[in-house]
Amino acid sequence: MPNTQIVPDLEKEIGSYLRKGYRLDMVVPADSPTTAQVSKDGEILRLQTSSRNNDENLEAIDSEEIIITRFDDTAWVNGRAGMQYRDLIPGRLGGRVIASHIRLVEGGPVPDYVHYHKVAFQMIYCKTGWIRVVYEDQGPPFILNAGDCVLQPPEIRHRVLESSAGAEVIEIGCPAAHETWVDHERQLPTLNFQPDRVFNGQRFVRHIAADAEWQETDGFQYRDTGIFAATNGLADVRVLKCETANSVINTLNDGCLFYFVLNGEFTLNFGRAQYKLRQTENCVIPTTEQYTIQTEDGLELLEVSLRTRVR
Repeated sequence: MPNTQIVPDLEKEIGSYLRKGYRLDMVVPADSPTTAQVSKDGEILRLQTSSRNNDENLEAIDSEEIIITRFDDTAWVNGRAGMQYRDLIPGRLGGRVIASHIRLVEGGPVPDYVHYHKVAFQMIYCKTGWIRVVYEDQGPPFILNAGDCVLQPPEIRHRVLESSAGAEVIEIGCPAAHETWVDHERQLPTLNFQPDRVFNGQRFVRHIAADAEWQETDGFQYRDTGIFAATNGLADVRVLKCETANSVINTLNDGCLFYFVLNGEFTLNFGRAQYKLRQTENCVIPTTEQYTIQTEDGLELLEVSLRTRVR
């Protein structure tokens, strides 16, 4: 069992232990970590910024409430591997789901390491710029360009290698507070290439926007990322676009539904309430609620639907 220490500044304390020859084994959560585990010669230390559990500060959100998150350039916090995070779902649905807007301000090598996440679901969509990544059993490193996305199956080993200056991604996962573990022994890329390997019931997906075909549905064009099939229906991720103003979609939502505005703007009608959402803003629409979307010319949305309540 690790010995637990309560520390006032986790980042500073981790740096101090690394200089003493300890190695970093785990952090949680990835955005603004509050807990870390370090080890050396069989000694294991658990460092915490407080004695409270990470989930205790998560406000439970009523399932019938809609969540609207406006862009706030002062909301960025420092997270894992030098990345900056912005929380897109305040309260995180009572700890069930986290959505983060992540940016890498400086281009070049990223101070990341081979790691994995103890999650039920996690995907990354590249919003701006590019990042170079590598994944276990998925071949050599590759570039994730704007519009591309990946499904990271539970506990797949991976690493962010470098990025363009100002690269931005949207990351969604559940549960909200999940552990990120360092794999000190694994080297990437791995010798084996197994694109169809199953990791804890899910397959890795690399969706390349430039190669995708657009399909038609309810006044929108969309591209299917393949994540629905790869997660056996746990989650669905699509990119929607509308080139004609005033198209309307009437939908009965059957799961936790997340929309992030990539380009343009739209009006969300939810009951008697009406919300205007613009580029870089997002919303979460609660389960089994009727809603309509009134679009503007040139609208493009990232849509993520989680079909079950995951803890």
